[in-house]
Parts: sequence; structure tokens; C-alpha cells
Amino acid sequence: MSLKIEGVGKKFVSKHKENVTLEDVNLSFEKGEFICLLGPSGCGKSTLLNIIAGLEKPSGGRLFLNDKEINDVGVDRAMMFQDSALFPWLKVIDNVEFGMKIAGISKAERREKAIRYLKMVHLTKFKDSYVHELSGGMRQRVALARALTLDSEVLLMDEPFSALDSQTKNILQLQLQKVWWETKKTIVFVTHNVEEAVLLADKVVVMSANPGKVKRVFDIKLARPRTIESRDLAYVVAEVMKELKEEVEKVAKAEYDSDWSIETNSILYNSDNDMGIGI
Repeated sequence: MSLKIEGVGKKFVSKHKENVTLEDVNLSFEKGEFICLLGPSGCGKSTLLNIIAGLEKPSGGRLFLNDKEINDVGVDRAMMFQDSALFPWLKVIDNVEFGMKIAGISKAERREKAIRYLKMVHLTKFKDSYVHELSGGMRQRVALARALTLDSEVLLMDEPFSALDSQTKNILQLQLQKVWWETKKTIVFVTHNVEEAVLLADKVVVMSANPGKVKRVFDIKLARPRTIESRDLAYVVAEVMKELKEEVEKVAKAEYDSDWSIETNSILYNSDNDMGIGI
């Protein structure tokens, strides 16, 4: 299985102007790889993910999964969003079963698979709970279990941990590595966080500022499981950050006053890394 993206571009046309979000994106991934799309705000990484999912049409270029062209949504690709998108009137187990129910899978098979994946994300004791009874991290684990039940070849994840606190995020990053290792799925994960990308990915795709292009692809050779405290990880993060810095600066110069400078402003400051504040 392989995912190929050939010359993909995306334009949005309004009454007053034409905005080019993606331009001539070319990428190729093998089965079972974990890929992170990394770039500054507005570089089109989420748009590219939506195109892979079939939720948006490219303005140019083509995409292939297993040599079959992607023209629409399909059961071979599952999507997980920033928001868990769970149904509040359904219990956890029913939320996990929902996609399978729509697909016509029998009740017995739905229940067996739902329990299996809830075990994988360690939520079986909450199977009869409602969404409002869960924390943000638990909701995302339910959403992950639901996405896994569809047995899709590719799992697409659009910044699923961005709204979580740093401690919960770290736990889910470790959990996702374990789930990926056990399922052998191809995962395409959008993030704006360099540490998260290097922690999770086999390949980190750094995208340029608008219009989004592939600036560089980093092959991450670090051993697994990885932890955020690893010195080796910190070294690779610094290398990726060098490549990303120029693109972040381009976006900032377009949004900040003319006296702004990346050397004198902490535009790359990560709010999760706040040790020492208040001392």
C-alpha cells in the first residue's frame, strides 16, 4: 500500500481575489508510515489532509492510494478532527459503534470491535458513560477508538491534541505511538508543534508559508518508544526548527508591525514549556 500525492494544488476564489493555498505538492508514503505535516499557520496542511480524505477537491494534481485515484471520501481513509465530534446523546460504546452501524455491520460484530478498541485506549470502564462525563483527553480517546473500528488503511488526524493541556497531551502522544505500533496503520498527522512532530513521526514534512509547498522532508531515525525528555529528540527538534524558522518569520512579518524581528521576539515560544515562570 502506498499513498502518492502528485502536483496537488488548491485555490480558493472569492469576488475580489484568488488565494493559492497549496502549490505543486508532491509526496509519497509507504504502508505503515507515520507522517507529520508541519508548518506555520495558513500553509495549507489541514487543507491537504482534507484533500487526502476526499472532503475537498484539489484545483490541480492527483492523489493515489494503492494506485487507485482518490476522488471522494472512502472507507479506506478515516478522519479524526481537532474536536472529538462525538454525539452527546449517545453513550461512549454507541459513539464508537456509530460508524460501523452506518456501514451495516451486525450488532454482535460492532460490539466486539468497539470493546476491542476501547480496551486499546483504556476506556472500557467508561463504555456506558455520556460525553459530558468525560474529560477532553478521554473524549479524544473515544474518537480515536471510533476511527480505528472502521479498519481503514489510512488514519488522518488534524491536530487532535491541540486543545488539551500539556500533561494530557503527553499521555495521548505515548498512547498513540502504542496504538500505531499495534495496528500498523498509515497515519498522516497535522501539527504546528515541532516537538510533537518529531516525537511521533517516521517522516516530518515541513511546509512553506502560503502558498504551501513541500520545503523539506525529514526522516526521523530515532528509536521507539520516544519520550519528550529525550536528548536525541531535542537535537532533531532543533534541526527541524531551523528549517521551519524562516517560514514562521514570513508569516509573522505579514501579521506584525514593521519593527518586529524574530531575533528580539519569542514567536517560537512554546507555552507548554513554561518551567521557571513565577520564580
